[in-house]
Amino acid sequence: MNSVIANMLTKYDIKNKTDETNAMKEIIQEIVLCGLSRGGFFDVAAFYGGTALRIFYGLNRFSEDLDFALLKPDKEFDLSKYFSYIEKEVESYGLNLTITTKQKTKESNITSAFLKGDTKEHILKFFPNENMKNITSLKDIKIKFEVDVNPPSGAEYDFKYKLLPSPHQIRLYDASSLFAGKIHAVLCRGWNNRVKGRDLYDYIFYLSKNTSVNIELIKQKLIESKVVGVESTFNISILKDMLNEKFKQINFTEAKEDIVPFIEDVDSLNLWSAEFFIEITKDLK
Repeated sequence: MNSVIANMLTKYDIKNKTDETNAMKEIIQEIVLCGLSRGGFFDVAAFYGGTALRIFYGLNRFSEDLDFALLKPDKEFDLSKYFSYIEKEVESYGLNLTITTKQKTKESNITSAFLKGDTKEHILKFFPNENMKNITSLKDIKIKFEVDVNPPSGAEYDFKYKLLPSPHQIRLYDASSLFAGKIHAVLCRGWNNRVKGRDLYDYIFYLSKNTSVNIELIKQKLIESKVVGVESTFNISILKDMLNEKFKQINFTEAKEDIVPFIEDVDSLNLWSAEFFIEITKDLK
């Protein structure tokens, strides 16, 4: 096993194959971020979303995707120009992964790509003593990364440094801007009143850290989603009312089912209900 990967694995408490797969994917994500940093990607874009929250702010659940937003709109942005840096970085650790651009089927502000590889092959690279004899059906590694090429205004940024896999710098949304993005997801992501349990779990995490919300960014995101008008009055009280109405519509059984594969403390979900979320939203600021 590569010595850097071995070092990165020491921070994980690995008890089973699910833990192995999650640790492997997260380390690959960090290698991708390092490659993007080397390629100058963070001169024009910032990291946000659940994976940013886990890697840099200590969120205690795994996250699957890498989400980015340009610093300023550029509909002609070409994500593929950074592929060579990612490929060089993953290859330097002996990983056999390929990158492909996701072809758009409709007009959108999101450009996407996938990093793919054989899960069994890479588990053996990360865990060379693992017995894979009885494992016949493992889904391929599939890490999606998306870039918003026409992001709303209002985000604020931080710069963070990572020493592993190699020292590098990353620009990312600050905590308040990350929280704004998560609240937008709670309000606007999903269909037929279905909400990702991951979004609710992260919402609790932000509140537990006493994180304030970037009110200008959430307003701009809601304008973009046509939830509020450009001239509409908008403040924290109105935002709380919108969230409380959303919580009354949520099927919490489905929300819990969504989050279970990504967390260890499943008992923490027992409190989830509209009443619980409405009560804790009183602390939103």
